[in-house]
Amino acid sequence: MKDDTSILRLLAADGPHPAYADKMMLFGQFVGSWDLDMKLYDSDGSSRSLKGVWHFGWVLEGRAIQDVLIPHRPEGGMGTTLRFYDPRIDAWRVVWAGPADGEFSTLVARQVGDQIFLEGTWSIAAEHRLWQWRFSEITETSFHWQGVVSDDGGQTWRLVEEMYARRRTGRLR
Repeated sequence: MKDDTSILRLLAADGPHPAYADKMMLFGQFVGSWDLDMKLYDSDGSSRSLKGVWHFGWVLEGRAIQDVLIPHRPEGGMGTTLRFYDPRIDAWRVVWAGPADGEFSTLVARQVGDQIFLEGTWSIAAEHRLWQWRFSEITETSFHWQGVVSDDGGQTWRLVEEMYARRRTGRLR
């Protein structure tokens, strides 16, 4: 039996908080588990493919969405993202942490047409590296995610990672 003070139990929520339930569905639509086909691109043009799993769930009284990204690679390296809607800017605040790789990123997310566009700063490799994430081709059962970086203040962008996600049956709470 789980203790009522279990951190995971305290974080979990059954659904979106009613105050911004409609806005929460921008990322709430991803709640559940997704199988991933991932591709990582190096600056020299080489790439490697791997599989992974991405779990999304409601947390913090339904005021946020948290995920756990688990790439299936020998060195491990799962990470987590916390996303919450900020009505003051009518956008989402997003924080990514990947402790195994020393990764930390803060971004702001907005819907742009039928895509979700996130932009922010990245802590690795370059102090002033800009980072963008893009969710596109979003359906109930799949989506495409891309991560691009700029080391020249946004003049040029380079694809560093992409993932094709397929929903597993059932949904996380």
